[in-house]
Amino acid sequence: MSGPTLVVMAAGIGSRYGGLKQVEPIGPNGEWIIDYSVFDAVRAGFEKVVFVVRDEIETEIRERFDRTLGNACPVGYVVQSLHDLPTGFSAPVGRAKPWGTGHAVWSCRGMLDGPFGVINADDFYGREAFESLAGFLAQEEHGAADHALIGYDLPKTLTEHGHVTRGVCRVDEHGFLLEIVERYRVAEHNGIITSSEDGETWIVLPRDTTVSMNMWGFGAGFVAELSRRLPEFLADHAGELHMAEFILPEVIGRLVAGDAARVQVLPTNERWFGVTFREDVRRAKEEMEERIEDGRYPSRLWSV
Repeated sequence: MSGPTLVVMAAGIGSRYGGLKQVEPIGPNGEWIIDYSVFDAVRAGFEKVVFVVRDEIETEIRERFDRTLGNACPVGYVVQSLHDLPTGFSAPVGRAKPWGTGHAVWSCRGMLDGPFGVINADDFYGREAFESLAGFLAQEEHGAADHALIGYDLPKTLTEHGHVTRGVCRVDEHGFLLEIVERYRVAEHNGIITSSEDGETWIVLPRDTTVSMNMWGFGAGFVAELSRRLPEFLADHAGELHMAEFILPEVIGRLVAGDAARVQVLPTNERWFGVTFREDVRRAKEEMEERIEDGRYPSRLWSV
């Protein structure tokens, strides 16, 4: 059995960041967060990487990873197009942004024929997380409907510079996902972590909450599942297709609720960082400098 594929979702717009956060330099030689992610993935056992991109950054992504990662493993690229939809559906006039993370993975359907992982391009996940995910995907006893999620400790996924969205997980005593709910405006104030749907009514989230950072491992049957559910989503949201998004947490939540899949939550001690806001860049550079100094990464990530 060959090693799994890693899908890197790099087509997001980054409205809160105000620019192309996927290609923000944070390493000493101009490395992006995505550089460190694929570096970790390859040394953990992923044998192919597929980047989901937008037209605006396709050339920049291709040039970088054909030159660097292309020497280590096969690399593929998929443009997430607003108009790539199942037969019988079309994008409404006026819609500009992609259809969400579920659609991003579905866009890769021609490149996925076995187990695969999924990550965001602008989140740092850590070496331990990739090793855990690759280990899960390498287990041949898993079926096509056996999936995994890397679970982070909520306090380790926050930024000092604003609120974030997190997938709050409810996990059973055996480590399987029971429910995942998107929580918005998540932030910490005076040691208390809160969330709000509307910015007016707030709930407290326990500090021991497990959350998703969109780091998934999927069995070979997941692409077919997306192909079945995307037309249903488009039909159900016919009156709101200018804004609706087909996102992974909602797809997974419905699969789990209907006993159509099992999702093992794999806990990690890694500390997340990312570039949700411009002010996050300084912390990201400091975090990476710390990891280079203690030997977790070479000072020059690529030899070219």
